[in-house]
This record gives sequence, structure tokens and C-alpha cells, in this order.
Amino acid sequence: MLAKLYLQFLKFGSFTFGGGWSIVAQMKELYVDTEHSMTDEELLDITSIGRSLPGTMIGNIAMFYGHRIAGFWGGVACMFGMITVPMIILLLITSFYTAFQNNLWVASAMRGVRAAVAPVILSALMGMVKSAFKLPPCIAVGIAMFALYYFLRVSPIMLVVIGAVLGLIICEYYERRPAKDAAA
Repeated sequence: MLAKLYLQFLKFGSFTFGGGWSIVAQMKELYVDTEHSMTDEELLDITSIGRSLPGTMIGNIAMFYGHRIAGFWGGVACMFGMITVPMIILLLITSFYTAFQNNLWVASAMRGVRAAVAPVILSALMGMVKSAFKLPPCIAVGIAMFALYYFLRVSPIMLVVIGAVLGLIICEYYERRPAKDAAA
């Protein structure tokens, strides 16, 4: 199991351009759409936690996913799988940085890669947005959080705390609601 996790995340790390969101898109395709080993909601939860903690988002997500599947060592396997290829590439690029920094071909290739990655990231994001707003009040919470952040510059940490509290309240309301309706 550890070798399988390492190799899956080695593949994610090898074919990732555009940062953590493109890895989330690959995880969605494999684990949600193909294997059905997790749901959109579970991936959204892991992603939300990964983004909320210190460190790199995708490192946190890899650790959480691996731990979910195979405990601590599963998390370590996913983390090392994720960083192996990028670390080798970074070592090579930093060794030859001055030769690459002004190369027109390299710069053009990177622009093309960024343009190709954008739709992949957008696709994964749309799937997670749909699963985040299943209950009507969640839409209002999302709009309110955006407004608080964008217009009033409320701290993201405070927004996460407020969102968690509101999420608990909304879920509690919806869990109790059928019981009230049945008693009436």
C-alpha cells in the first residue's frame, strides 16, 4: 500500500504544472471520478484543511490523504512521492539558472504550460464549489465570507473560524429539521 501511494503521488508530482490546484484536479480525477475511493466533499474537506494550515497546501493535502489511507507512514509515502521529481528538477534548474533565466524558448514553453493548466484547475475548482454549496445557506455564507475578505480585509484565519462555526450551525439545523417535521 505504501509503495502504491508513493507511486501515485510520484506521478502527481511528475506531471504537475501550475501548483497545488492542478494536483487537486489529478486527485479528483483518480480518487473521486475513477476509483470512487473518496467523494468530492471529502476531497474538499482535505483541501480546505490543507489550505488552512501552515506550509504548502499540497504537502498538507498529501499528508492528510496518505494518513487517511495508511496512517502516518502513508502520509510520509505520499509526501515523499509528491516532492521527489520536483526536488530533482529544482536541483537541476538552480544549477543552470543563469542559462535558463533569459531563454526565449523556455519562457515561451512556460507560458504555454500555464495556459494549458488553467482549464484543468478551473474544472477541479468547479467540482469542489458545487459540493461546497449543497445547502442554500452555504451560498450566503460564501458570499458573506468573500465580502468580508475583499471589502473589509478580515483576516483569513478569522474567516476560517467564522466559516467553521457557521457550517456547524447550518449542519445542526439541517440535521434537526427532519426530526421537527416528523414530530409535527
